[in-house]
Amino acid sequence: MDDLSGIKKAVLIDRPNRFLGRVALASEIVEVFVPNPGRMLELMVPGNEVFLRENRGPHRRTDFDLIGLEYNGVLVSIDSNLPNRFIKRLLLSYELPFFSEYDTVTSEPRAYDGRFDFKLSGRKGKSFIEVKSCTLVQDGRAIFPDAPTTRGTRHLMNLVRALDEKMASRAAIIFVMQRPDAIVFSPNDKMDPNFSDSLRYAHANGVEIYPLTTEVVDWDLKLVGRIPFELEYYSKQNI
Repeated sequence: MDDLSGIKKAVLIDRPNRFLGRVALASEIVEVFVPNPGRMLELMVPGNEVFLRENRGPHRRTDFDLIGLEYNGVLVSIDSNLPNRFIKRLLLSYELPFFSEYDTVTSEPRAYDGRFDFKLSGRKGKSFIEVKSCTLVQDGRAIFPDAPTTRGTRHLMNLVRALDEKMASRAAIIFVMQRPDAIVFSPNDKMDPNFSDSLRYAHANGVEIYPLTTEVVDWDLKLVGRIPFELEYYSKQNI
């Protein structure tokens, strides 16, 4: 069955690996691509209804992407590529009030041993930005990551380095909650203490943190607002 936006509904059977799911679509069992490496254990539960988008191509193993689901009455996008497109759109239209006085937006600028997600350039210098997709919310608290991320830790250290070496006048990490029901954000010490410690270190050394909630509208993201963060929430629980 299809909804008005052409998205197909299916039922999750299982997830053989992090990028592959099996679903019941009409009377068929179909393999689908899962565009998110996170564990998403609370979301990817066999029997849950999920939403698919057709995405065929000559080099693809599957014909569909599993892009979201409804969880406790909340529509959740799980496409980890969507937050970067969302933030780029807001930057190009100057819709993020905490970034201003820049003239150009560069996607994936090279730096150190890799790339940042964005670079802003203007009269007051350069800003580097990293964007992270967040789908895990527990009792109103958005939590990242839901799987260990050495890459995320490296990005944080590179943001600190960019400030220390005067490569940028500002550095920031944006956590995009692909759902609207979070009221506060915290790093997930239980899942990845290295990332959590790195986030606290980065913030103490000038890296700005912006957690944003969104609403899924026609399978794109609409900004709801900025929420506060509590960096020590889980670390204090472990004492």
